[in-house]
Amino acid sequence: MKIRFLILGLLLGIFVSAQNSFELINTKKAVIPFKFINNLIFIPINVNGAELTFLLDSGVSETILFSLENKELRLENIEKIKFSGLGGSLDIDGLKSNRNLGKIGEVLVNTSMSFYIIIDEDFNISPHVGIPVNGVIGYYFFKDHPISIDYVTKKITVYKTLDPLKKKIRKFEEFPITIERDKPYLHADVEMTAERKDSKLLIDLGNSDAIWLFPALIKNFVYNRPNIDDFLGRGFNGDVYGKRSRIHNFYLGSFKFEKPLTAMPDEFSIQHVNLVKDRKGSVGAEIIRRFTAIFDYPNKKLYLKKNKYFDDPFHFNMSGLDFMQDGLEWSEDKLKIETQKSSAVIAEVYRDSFQYKFSLKPIFSIAGVRKDSPAYKAGLQKGDKVLSINGNKTADMTLEKIVELMRSNEGRTITIVVQRKTEQLTFRFSLEDPIPYQE
Repeated sequence: MKIRFLILGLLLGIFVSAQNSFELINTKKAVIPFKFINNLIFIPINVNGAELTFLLDSGVSETILFSLENKELRLENIEKIKFSGLGGSLDIDGLKSNRNLGKIGEVLVNTSMSFYIIIDEDFNISPHVGIPVNGVIGYYFFKDHPISIDYVTKKITVYKTLDPLKKKIRKFEEFPITIERDKPYLHADVEMTAERKDSKLLIDLGNSDAIWLFPALIKNFVYNRPNIDDFLGRGFNGDVYGKRSRIHNFYLGSFKFEKPLTAMPDEFSIQHVNLVKDRKGSVGAEIIRRFTAIFDYPNKKLYLKKNKYFDDPFHFNMSGLDFMQDGLEWSEDKLKIETQKSSAVIAEVYRDSFQYKFSLKPIFSIAGVRKDSPAYKAGLQKGDKVLSINGNKTADMTLEKIVELMRSNEGRTITIVVQRKTEQLTFRFSLEDPIPYQE
């Protein structure tokens, strides 16, 4: 997880009843609009009457709940468990709840939904996404029906059977997949410099990077240069670190990607992950978002068709800053009296010919600074409260827009005003790609 955010490799020693299934009620398909933030998909699910938001992640087997914040949620049949995953520590405490009611709209219903609940209040991905996120769902969303993901329209369509898609998928490229430990795998070719090597990869929609490779599992692996040591994401057991670089080419069937960004976690971060046989890494959402994708778990197929994002460059956060949303605060905006009233207005004070409106707006701060990055050299520090970027107040921005700005164009000048304790400080730096591919 990251602004680059990933949840990966959840391992549980408990099996869930096969009845844990979403069923289409009185219809042959259901259409689900989704939010798409930093390559990640977020869908609404009503659980026992509470409206929650879930990250859709093919890289997890079980359904996870965390960070309910102010949500009131009744859960059934609770028992204590331990589980482990990416990060440094061996295991963490949690709870399991069975036989809950999950609904997506009125036509997609799971009457026996099971959850694993992280009780550590510090595990909260919402500040790093910019919206409230209450959980993660994976295998039990995909397992029974063909699922079409359209990244252009931001809609997921769940079909009762593949029959309505048979004509459509003639224009797609078909890939065989395996479902192992309730997760999907395919084979692709990784070309570090010159030699293409067939590699078994997890299809991981919860990983916003393009590609992950596990150097310890790849014979004679040599890191491409230049590379950097970097924070790669957040796992269930802590932060994940490793290296970032670029490889020469990545091949997915007939599709070719030149100089994609590649993350390589260190051995410490994956030491407690029970990897399936022959796995070399993951293909993440930065690759999959370039297609309309149809996942067909029942028939063990993946269908891909290029969309308008296919030729997008593989951009990197060149600032070296990891941002987070630090809550909300009241903000005063001065407007002309003629301005139409907003539903968000809480109080109004009239002074001369202006109207002052008070509304809740986001607070952003710096969660981390990569060593030797442009922002590090300029003097920015973890914990700085970000007030403005290039003259624009961050209270009027979203986390996604801030990250997009840091990924925009190499050489672009960034001016950031921050609050550090009692001081207001201004910093300037230029965006610089620290890992350009070199022959």
